[in-house]
Amino acid sequence: MIKISFPQLGDYSTPIAYLLTKCIDGEIIKPKPITKKTIDLGCKYAPDSVCIPFKYNLGNFIESLEMGCNYIIQAGGGCRYGYYGEVQEQILKDLNYDFHFINISQNNRITPKSLYKNLKEINPKLHFMKFCYYGLITLLMIEYMDNIDNYIRLNVGFETEEKSFYNLKEKMLKDFSQNTGFISLTKSFFSYKRKFKHLDKKIPKDCLKIGIIGELYTSMEGYSNYYLEKELGKMNVRVKRYTNASYLLYKKKLHFRKMLYVARKYVKYNLGADGLDNVYRTIELIKHGYDGIIHIKPFGCTPEISAIPIIQRVCQDHKCPIMFLSFDYQTSEEGIKTRLEAFYEMIKEKRNVK
Repeated sequence: MIKISFPQLGDYSTPIAYLLTKCIDGEIIKPKPITKKTIDLGCKYAPDSVCIPFKYNLGNFIESLEMGCNYIIQAGGGCRYGYYGEVQEQILKDLNYDFHFINISQNNRITPKSLYKNLKEINPKLHFMKFCYYGLITLLMIEYMDNIDNYIRLNVGFETEEKSFYNLKEKMLKDFSQNTGFISLTKSFFSYKRKFKHLDKKIPKDCLKIGIIGELYTSMEGYSNYYLEKELGKMNVRVKRYTNASYLLYKKKLHFRKMLYVARKYVKYNLGADGLDNVYRTIELIKHGYDGIIHIKPFGCTPEISAIPIIQRVCQDHKCPIMFLSFDYQTSEEGIKTRLEAFYEMIKEKRNVK
C-alpha cells in the first residue's frame, strides 16, 4: 500500500494533503508538527554546512519514515536548496530506509506538468482533468488561506479574547480540508472571513507597524523563527509579511519587472532566490509608513547575505530602523526575544519622539 508524506511548512500541509488525497490511491501521512526532536534528527545526519531548512526537512522525512511512509515528496528551488533533494535521498538510503523519493521540482522550479508527471508515476490511473480540477481547488485554498493570514497578522495583537483568532483559524483549516468543490470552498471562505471580522478587537489609532522580510522557509514556518509573528502580536504590533505560498507559486513572476523597476536605484540585476524581492519590500514598507523592519534568514543563506548590505543602504537613506535575525540549530530563543523586545522599545521611542 502507498503511504506518502511530505515536509512540514506552516499550515500548508492542509492543502497539500488535500491534493494528494484526491490524486493518490493510498494513505497520506501528514508530517508531525516540528519539535526539538525533528531538528535534532536533521542535525544528526545532515552536513554541518547546509542551511536550517535542509535539516528541518530531513528531520520531517525521518519521522514520517518511522511512521511507515514509503513515498516521500520533496520540493525546492530558487537557490542551492534546489539541489538538496538528491543529498537528502542519499542520506536516507544510507540510513537503510526503504522508500521512493520524488522531487517535484524540474529545472529548479515546480510546474503543473512536472507535478502531474510525478503524481502519475505514483497513481497510473490519475486522469489529467481530475488532476487539473483538484489542483485548481488546491491553489484557491492556498489563496484563501493567505488572505485570512494577512488579516490575522494585522489584527491578532488586539483581540479581546486570547487566542480567538488562532482557534477560529484551526476550525477554518479543518473545514477547508473537507470541502467538496469550488462552491463549497468559496462559501466556507466568505463565511470565515465574516467570522474573523466580527471577532472582538480594540485597535488604537497609533499602533506600531512592523514588516517582516527574508528567506521564504524561515518566514513561513513558525517554529524555525520561534513564532516571531505571535511574539509581535503579544506586543500589540500590526505585522506585514509578503512571502507566502500563493506569492511563490504564481504571483512572484508577475511582479518581477515591477520589483526591478522600483529597486532600480539599488539593484540592477536579480540577486537570486528572494534577494531582489526583499530589497523591493523594504522600499514598499518604508513608503507605507512602517515603523520598523525585521529581516530573517537561515544562517549562511547566500542570496540573503548578498541582499543585506543593499537593504541596510535603503534603510539608512530613509532613516528606517531594521533588525537582522539569523537562525540556526544553536540560535538561542531567549536571545531572539531579548533582541526583539529591545527593537520594539527602540521604534516605540522613535515614534514618541516623532
